[in-house]
Amino acid sequence: MSRSRAPRLTPLGPSIALATPGAIADAARLIRAGRLVGFPTETVYGLGANALSAAAVQRVFRAKGRPRSDPLIVHLASAEELPRVTRSVPDAARHLAGAHWPGPLTLVLPRAEAVPAIVSAGRETVAVRVPAHPVAIALLAAADRPIAAPSANRYGHVSPTSAVHVADDLGHRVDLILDGGPTDVGIESTVLDLTADPPEILRLGGVTFEMLRLSLPNVVQRVLASQDARSPGTAMRHYAPRARVLLFPDGADGWRRALATARDIAGRCESIAVLGPDRLIEEAPHGTLLLSWGASDDAEIARRLFALLRRADSEGVDSIVAVLPPPGGLRDAVRDRLTRAASGRVIASDLT
Repeated sequence: MSRSRAPRLTPLGPSIALATPGAIADAARLIRAGRLVGFPTETVYGLGANALSAAAVQRVFRAKGRPRSDPLIVHLASAEELPRVTRSVPDAARHLAGAHWPGPLTLVLPRAEAVPAIVSAGRETVAVRVPAHPVAIALLAAADRPIAAPSANRYGHVSPTSAVHVADDLGHRVDLILDGGPTDVGIESTVLDLTADPPEILRLGGVTFEMLRLSLPNVVQRVLASQDARSPGTAMRHYAPRARVLLFPDGADGWRRALATARDIAGRCESIAVLGPDRLIEEAPHGTLLLSWGASDDAEIARRLFALLRRADSEGVDSIVAVLPPPGGLRDAVRDRLTRAASGRVIASDLT
């Protein structure tokens, strides 16, 4: 963890405290008192509340403006705590926990009575994971409570990958934000429903389909960017910046049409950003905000995606022209997030 420094106050915002042992202890006391804490995980920053308190969880929904039909993920300090939140732990869950926890994999399991129904949007299941971030693990251990935590942003907006992003979105609606630096993965966890037969991936994330098949050969995957009420983060418009996102397919033809669209928009003197790999944005028209996710490193693309979309917001652009990365591995999760940011529309022909 980082060296100690005094918490700083953002203008008209909450306290952001570097994640020292003292700040983590303060945050744990807030969790036990039913309050809200922003904290880093390896995926994105979460908005945490005591998962065993219906009143505390209600504050999460209010703070985010999140519909009650969208379930939350419960975070645990270790797999040994699973019996606190689920009625049964199947062998597959133990096997996957051994292979992928701590880490960006969420398992949907039968909900224990101790977990209020509001956490799971009234369902008899609960989504659970063990995060792989030292601050998150320390907070969970100090609070001695399972922590329900969706991403710490306004519902439907781009997920936060830094403490400042949390403050920008939620302001005084969160009591304390622990600053653990930028997140490592940059996109949310994969959600896997183990109550389905065969087990089903409901949302792609930091653990890929290919990785899960090594542990669970019969796993199936939903259609990319489909909607499923069993999982958080599957609304057709989600992870979205304020600007409209014009999304094009991967490959040379998609890039050609993306650049033509960017030139057309720039010619109308509208503010525009171009999002994609280096070789695409190098050809963007003059005056365009260039949002490069690098060359071809999958982890780097995922890590930078949300911060780049938020930069477009901060620059006040009207439109973002983007191309999908090619499919496969972690890029499939990036494709899912971009498609939802574009309200499910990938432009397959020239704009007219």
